[in-house]
Amino acid sequence: MEPVIEGLSLIFLDPFNILLIFGSVLIGVMVGALPGLSSPMAIALLLPFTITLDPVPAVAMMAALYCAGTFGGSITAILINAPGAPPAVATALDGYPMAKRGEAGRALGIATFSSVTGGVLSLLVFIVAAPALAAVALKFRPPEYFALAVFALSMLASISGKSSLRNLISGAFGVLIGTVGIHLTTGVERFTFGFPELTEGIAFVPVLIGLFAIGELLNQSQALTGHYERIRAHVTKLPGREDLRLIWKTILRSSGLGTFIGILPAEGSTVAAIMGYNEARRWSKNKEQFGTGCPEGIAGPESANNAATGGAMVPTLALGIPGSGSTALILVALVMHGFRPGPYLVQQTPEFIYAIFGAMLMANFMFLGIGLVGAKVFSQVTLIPRTILWPAVVTFSIIGSYAAASDLLDVSIMLIAGIVGFIMRRHGFGLAPLVMGLILGPLVEEAFSQSMIMYNNNFLGLFESPIVIGFFVLTFFSLFWPFAGPFVKRALARQASGAADS
Repeated sequence: MEPVIEGLSLIFLDPFNILLIFGSVLIGVMVGALPGLSSPMAIALLLPFTITLDPVPAVAMMAALYCAGTFGGSITAILINAPGAPPAVATALDGYPMAKRGEAGRALGIATFSSVTGGVLSLLVFIVAAPALAAVALKFRPPEYFALAVFALSMLASISGKSSLRNLISGAFGVLIGTVGIHLTTGVERFTFGFPELTEGIAFVPVLIGLFAIGELLNQSQALTGHYERIRAHVTKLPGREDLRLIWKTILRSSGLGTFIGILPAEGSTVAAIMGYNEARRWSKNKEQFGTGCPEGIAGPESANNAATGGAMVPTLALGIPGSGSTALILVALVMHGFRPGPYLVQQTPEFIYAIFGAMLMANFMFLGIGLVGAKVFSQVTLIPRTILWPAVVTFSIIGSYAAASDLLDVSIMLIAGIVGFIMRRHGFGLAPLVMGLILGPLVEEAFSQSMIMYNNNFLGLFESPIVIGFFVLTFFSLFWPFAGPFVKRALARQASGAADS
């Protein structure tokens, strides 16, 4: 009980930390509400500016921004049918039709209530599951960590982008970037090309800023003349008794689903939102109303995508395996501040885990107030001209890239990463798989090298562990199901059709 009190007191008893969290929530909601901007981009830009802060407020800011950014996308999705964040795409399917009926306040109220409920429920799971998962992970040796990291990489096939193959290629490219520098086991320099600055590897911060900020800027430059139809919301209304009767089961079901999806490495809130919407429709008695402004069609994706935020923190902190693109950036922040995410973080500094829990809990209740009072105000941020917005993003990108290590080479890396990110987007390659590969690549390499030392370079020695075998089996299905799944489904459909005919 003492670590709980100590961790929560670091957040709730420090006015400075509360102020930083509130500022992060405001920024997160604004970023989420702006079509084209995203939470990963905002966290990447914020990352270098937290170097001078203590670890607790630094990570608390990013965690709060992560939660608020996920919610903020629903505001513009409902009011102007322009989802500010990818998870809000599913919210727009019923939120915008409800707003066009003149019930924008009702739609925003359902979205706000569902988001907060899903977020809080997932945090309760997070605070229970993270220590339990870390206790299991303490028994892991290098072979188990290698198999776990390979399994996490295999799940990149379904994280984003247009195809599983492109996602795997993107992840492999991230792993390749992670090999730059001196190999820790052998001391061999790789891909440094004569630059002494690269002997320690390519820094995370400029790569992330370039991919998410500059790459998005170049992508948005193709749609500078976009116009959105605006619907005004005068008052945001919390769900009444009738709405609660309709949506409470959906909220609980989608919150559980979203938390589970968030815990899976490399899935994230977008997948959770889509599945939350699909499951809400599957279990609804009013399937025909979906797409016309159905309350369940708003509650399902909103509770699921915010529940995924708490779930994604579980593998990030307990195993050092990021659960989403945003938590990958939070993982980088932990490393920058001298922490090693994983079971030892949970075991040795449990108060830090409870501090993050307190920050995310506070953020959820803060954006509840913002959603009820300030939704109308935040919907106006879409009026900011892109001719002002994007130069500001470029300025912060350059400052953030240089500030991390005071090295102009990092600015060049950031610009190159931005061009690479733009090209990848245009051709359907997901950015999140590349980030996951960049983070997990060194873990795979280090764990594999240590395992080969343990087994005298005998690869078959890995299969002595049943945990390793289990992860390899899961990896096999994760890699081949996206390709074999459609054939299996068609075969089952033909079999069912033949049985029906007979």
